[in-house]
Amino acid sequence: MEYQIKFIPQGRTLKVRPGTSVLRAAREARVFISTRCDGHAGCLMCKVEVEPEHASALTPPSDAELRKLGPLLDQGIRLACQAQICGSAEVRLPEDPLKAAIRKQLERQKENDDLW
Repeated sequence: MEYQIKFIPQGRTLKVRPGTSVLRAAREARVFISTRCDGHAGCLMCKVEVEPEHASALTPPSDAELRKLGPLLDQGIRLACQAQICGSAEVRLPEDPLKAAIRKQLERQKENDDLW
């Protein structure tokens, strides 16, 4: 049995076996997710977002996720290194903070250019 996981916004889809971590699936799909702890829930860099309709396609939060993410779990945030796939799902990767800052600056600049 295999499940399908789709990474948003990259649009990459991959079939994986049950129990595969989201981080491992991302690596197999060649989707980059930052991590420093090599999947031990130590760095909290591998946060991903799962919409409520896909939440049941991942295993329940591990003890490490419960301790480290707390209320973020209610917002659909999971650690890719801890969440394991147990159904077909879509996972959203947050925008890189540096890219987000550059995008916001360019948007502000464009708004100012429109004024002139």
